[in-house]
Amino acid sequence: MRRTYRILAIAIVVLVGVQAAAIAWGDSSMGEYVMGGSVIDQSLFTDESGSVPFVGVYGFIVHGMSGTLLIPAVAIALLVISFFAKFPRATFWAVVVLVLVALQVTLGMLSHGLAILGAFHGLNALALAAAAFYAQLIAGRARKEPVRKVTSAAETPTAV
Repeated sequence: MRRTYRILAIAIVVLVGVQAAAIAWGDSSMGEYVMGGSVIDQSLFTDESGSVPFVGVYGFIVHGMSGTLLIPAVAIALLVISFFAKFPRATFWAVVVLVLVALQVTLGMLSHGLAILGAFHGLNALALAAAAFYAQLIAGRARKEPVRKVTSAAETPTAV
């Protein structure tokens, strides 16, 4: 289970990187679209014709879908696996990651109405990646340490 825990934690780190790349692609493409003389307004985002005004729209789609569906699902899976991983603080770090994911989704949604929250959305992404990376790091370290069993308070711990 430690290996699964590590894989899920690393997946979150990688997905945060995908998030950053996707939003950078969307934003850069949108800037190129505007610099080419096009206009962005509400009608661009409510157009139901199915046409894509600029290719970076897919970056926004990837960012939104993975941030609201994929990363939360992986974080929940990490929490569930943490109960079976059997190493110190596995569940604690899984909860930290899940709370940061919940905060990330909330900041992302609220930043559409209050743009300054976008800055905190970016900072929280860094905290999320760091927490997930640390979670996989402690899972790897725990594997190398022998499990100690204490039968009574008077005895010294012995390796099992």
